[in-house]
Amino acid sequence: MTAGPASESESPRLEFHGAAREVTGSCHRVVFGELSLLLDCGLFQGEKLERNRQPFPFSPGKIDAVVLSHAHIDHSGRLPLLVKQGFQGPIYTHPATRDLCSIMLRDSAYIHEREAAWVNRERRRKGKEPIEPLYTKEDAEKAMGQFEVLDYGEDREILPRVRVCLRDAGHILGAAIVELWLAARKRPRKLVFSGDLGHRSKPLLCDPELVEEADLVVLESTYGDREHRSWDATWRELGEILEAADHEEGNILVPAFAVGRTQQLLYAFQRHFDEWRLDRWSIFLDSPLAIEATDVYARHSEVYDPAARRAHRESGSLFELPNFELCPEAEDSMKLNELKSGAIIIAGSGMCTGGRIRHHLKQHAVSRGCHLVIAGFQARGTLGRALVDGTKRVRLYGEEVRIAAQVHTIGGLSAHADLTGLSAWYGNLRGSPPVALVHGEPEPMDKLARHLKREHRPRKILCPRAGESIHL
Repeated sequence: MTAGPASESESPRLEFHGAAREVTGSCHRVVFGELSLLLDCGLFQGEKLERNRQPFPFSPGKIDAVVLSHAHIDHSGRLPLLVKQGFQGPIYTHPATRDLCSIMLRDSAYIHEREAAWVNRERRRKGKEPIEPLYTKEDAEKAMGQFEVLDYGEDREILPRVRVCLRDAGHILGAAIVELWLAARKRPRKLVFSGDLGHRSKPLLCDPELVEEADLVVLESTYGDREHRSWDATWRELGEILEAADHEEGNILVPAFAVGRTQQLLYAFQRHFDEWRLDRWSIFLDSPLAIEATDVYARHSEVYDPAARRAHRESGSLFELPNFELCPEAEDSMKLNELKSGAIIIAGSGMCTGGRIRHHLKQHAVSRGCHLVIAGFQARGTLGRALVDGTKRVRLYGEEVRIAAQVHTIGGLSAHADLTGLSAWYGNLRGSPPVALVHGEPEPMDKLARHLKREHRPRKILCPRAGESIHL
């Protein structure tokens, strides 16, 4: 097995066209004889936004199928573009992922349409030709019509001599590890794509399922350079932040990913309601997308972990609180500007790149009594990453704003496996199969590569760059 420039003449092989020594833009192409399929087709985020408008390095019309690991936009967000440019095949994924994508891709299209309209106002002023949105809501709806669902553990032939089975990745609702069998004539090959693996013992969802055999493993490496704090330590840290903010009579802002982190936080608030004295606070969910995603989570209790399923049966919902208010409309959000203390505001987006959290940063984060809780990965080039790195002056809506809020990074709330979790999951595979690391910045990826080499001695470790391929 070798790595080199992508070539159309060799088969079977795997090409890397995103999340290659970077985190976003997950997109990997499997070529098997005359067949061609994609594992994920996600948006680039952070510093990579311009790459979304670059042509695909393959013909979308010649892709036979897509297997989607989960709904996060850096894994699913270019599917409407793929369809717009000629892809007509099925998109296989878990039922919960389909339901989440039905709202997330529509929301993504709305953002692209809005951004294009804003850019075009400026272009018209300068006498320039308008640009088209990356894709529209109609493109998103068309893509949704091509989804086909697979339950966890269901083994299905999706193309001639190509079988797939999804396993629970424990990352977000419906997230999957992909087992892919290629019935090559000389010798069958099995490819295992981890997707994004979940943080073990995370409340609400199950731990990632273990896989025993593979000829090649494609493994994420987002947090390959660190260990998460224990869950007990994480809950203590959150409780301490709540106490400090209450003592300082401030508000708490939580830029939360609409899918996954928001629901995890709400479930944690329900479980620790008395311990954290949450009755002192008014809790607001200020994200239309997160409100819809929470409804999807509530409909798919079949994939909760055993404790959450029991709690769901007993309470009827894991995401309701007595002092909890939804803010679906812009007017609801604007009313929060009047609150000087006592509010926990959960708002999108998770990396502060858009959404209502930016309004709240401008309104509330100028106060020293405000506490900003960063509870997820922040890609390079995002406002969230700048705040984590200590930036005190940021531009919001054309104005320079001085950030006085206290910034807390709660790494223990991550939805991704850490170094130990990634290593343990790979270590369950028999025979130390070759591994290609993806979905990580260079430093975490390289540290994970060194760790795997020392602890598990894979037959080969590769960290492919965009455009490279692996020949099986």
